[in-house]
Amino acid sequence: MTLRDDAVRVLDGLETATDSQEELRLLYRKHLDEHADGMWRECSDGHVTASALVIDPEGGRVLLTFHRKLRMWLQMGGHCEPDDTTLAGAALREATEESGIAGLRLLGEVPVRLDRHHTPCAWHLDVQYAALAPGGAVEAISDESLDLRWFPYDEVAGVADTSVVRLVEATRSRL
Repeated sequence: MTLRDDAVRVLDGLETATDSQEELRLLYRKHLDEHADGMWRECSDGHVTASALVIDPEGGRVLLTFHRKLRMWLQMGGHCEPDDTTLAGAALREATEESGIAGLRLLGEVPVRLDRHHTPCAWHLDVQYAALAPGGAVEAISDESLDLRWFPYDEVAGVADTSVVRLVEATRSRL
């Protein structure tokens, strides 16, 4: 099974909670049907990306990265790589690389939500997961980040955009 096959499987099996999430699910599927390279950053019409919100439920907080290029507080995530075999695996890889935290584990294999946003390279069709931080986790800033910081749930809306706020809300409802 290829990464694209896994993406199709995930999207086809995803039960969406709202009309807007269903519209995105259908848009992502159409994109993959129309673009053989739709998983890769080389697809200028957009590409599927994978991200994960790193969460510490015991501490009531999430770890956000201040993205070097976008200059925004975001969840960890980004482009799929040729060695990725699943979207969930790509999200976990990105979260681990960008947070520096070993031992992250996904909160299930099902995405928490979908988010489509424009970036300098193209449209990102982001498949968003949540990753649980182990107790005593210590973060380390990567080359893609200017800062990493833990935010209490109720402070996220003051620093991040609505897509991150919605991801936090959806993740918390899943806990």
